[in-house]
Amino acid sequence: MAFGFAPPSNVSPPAPADSSARLSRMLEPAEWASAGIPLLRNPREVVAGLHHRHRPGPSTAIVAVLDPEERVAASASFAEPATAPDGWQFRNALLVHLRRVIPHDLRLRVPVRTAVLLYCREGEPRWTEADGAWMWGLRDACTLHGLRCGAYITLTGDRWQVLGEGRGGRRPRSPETAPGAESPRQAAGHTEAAIPSPASAERLPAGRPLPSEPPRNGARAASRRSGGGAAEALRHTAAR
Repeated sequence: MAFGFAPPSNVSPPAPADSSARLSRMLEPAEWASAGIPLLRNPREVVAGLHHRHRPGPSTAIVAVLDPEERVAASASFAEPATAPDGWQFRNALLVHLRRVIPHDLRLRVPVRTAVLLYCREGEPRWTEADGAWMWGLRDACTLHGLRCGAYITLTGDRWQVLGEGRGGRRPRSPETAPGAESPRQAAGHTEAAIPSPASAERLPAGRPLPSEPPRNGARAASRRSGGGAAEALRHTAAR
């Protein structure tokens, strides 16, 4: 008869290898603040406009592309992917919706448009791991779509907050809906709006299909050194 020791009940099983890789695909507030993200001239107006257009509920992301005058050129709202917070999955979701509403600007030497992300969630306005994953995904998606990476804004129960800047305010009020009527987001699942791109932007074919899984082992390390895999993808795009 063999005897052994049972592990204490309060000890969690070892985390899978992918867990540490997932944690590497997020940005902390200090990293975000040092990334040179351009400041919004009027974040309150941007938040109010996107909130009025999309009427987001909890776990909803709104990605918007702003022109040089900070006007919304295109925007899309969608539900957060049903996975553990992972910058790779968030980046793919952002790219899918960006490609639907506006052509990329990869042939421009310097980006002329900026993408911002408004994430509606429950809880406190302070930074969370999910916020860090969205930041990583937004930065990488902007590189792959030829955009400047702009502000990341959280929208919680009663306020909005531009993370990394400290600016915030009260949550905008939702327009009243007639009894029994569905809001645009409830009726469509997600809403998208687009305005034709400026003449300087070329309409180019959509990019190649996105991989469903992040790179593994050595490829993952190279991906982190090159800014999340975006630089390598840009080289392939230029070759085409």
